[in-house]
Amino acid sequence: MQTYGLIGYPLSHSFSKRFFTAYFEKESIDAEYLNFEISNLSLLPAVIKEHPGLIGFNVTIPYKQAIIPYLDSCDPKAAAINAVNTVKVDRTDGTPRLRGFNTDLIGFRDSLRPLLQTHHSQALVLGTGGASKAVVAVLDDLSIPSLLVSRDSKPGTSISYKDLTRKLLGEHTIIINTTPLGTFPKIEGCPEIPFEYITERHLLFDLVYNPPVTQFLQKGAERGATIKNGYEMLELQALAAWKIWNELENGKMKNSLHRICNPLA
Repeated sequence: MQTYGLIGYPLSHSFSKRFFTAYFEKESIDAEYLNFEISNLSLLPAVIKEHPGLIGFNVTIPYKQAIIPYLDSCDPKAAAINAVNTVKVDRTDGTPRLRGFNTDLIGFRDSLRPLLQTHHSQALVLGTGGASKAVVAVLDDLSIPSLLVSRDSKPGTSISYKDLTRKLLGEHTIIINTTPLGTFPKIEGCPEIPFEYITERHLLFDLVYNPPVTQFLQKGAERGATIKNGYEMLELQALAAWKIWNELENGKMKNSLHRICNPLA
């Protein structure tokens, strides 16, 4: 039986395990998906050794950046944003080689793109953590200029929430929440943007998917904005990971990999 899994800590609410277990059953695939809840990445080599059937695994908080030094190679797009959420265990030569990718890029792009209209020409990205890097990279690829928003402005990189004016929100009609604010069980949380400036021309996208409609999305909907949560993005990134694991298994895509064990060097 082939084995896949998720590396992270903690893993009390694992979307990936639920998704892939249901997917394997639906598609009659003889495989298992395990949660590898490890408190330190130094335990990763032992996980690889103890599971010789491990084909690939996803990576979640807090290891999306920390895992990069453990990789034998890294896809250039993942290296550019310094974040990996999908790893293929390549055993072609008998020795496990870890190859890193970021499918959050694919999931976000393919979930956002059908909603875009001609007036969606600029974006505000709420939050400056790891998730924001993937979002900004996708926006750049779509030729949509973006502005980062954080609690405290950082000259040259971001502005603060208190800097959001009617003019700025009128110009930036895409607003993407990459923070965990509003996630269950603290569903009352919400980014502090001036919702009174939101109109039906706005598109509000929340990477949070539990609850399905966060306070951020609810307040946007009340102003007539188009809203979308992060659930489809999760599904799309999971399917992209499955494709990578199996295409690499068949000897494809290897030429797209660069040996970048430390992309910031």
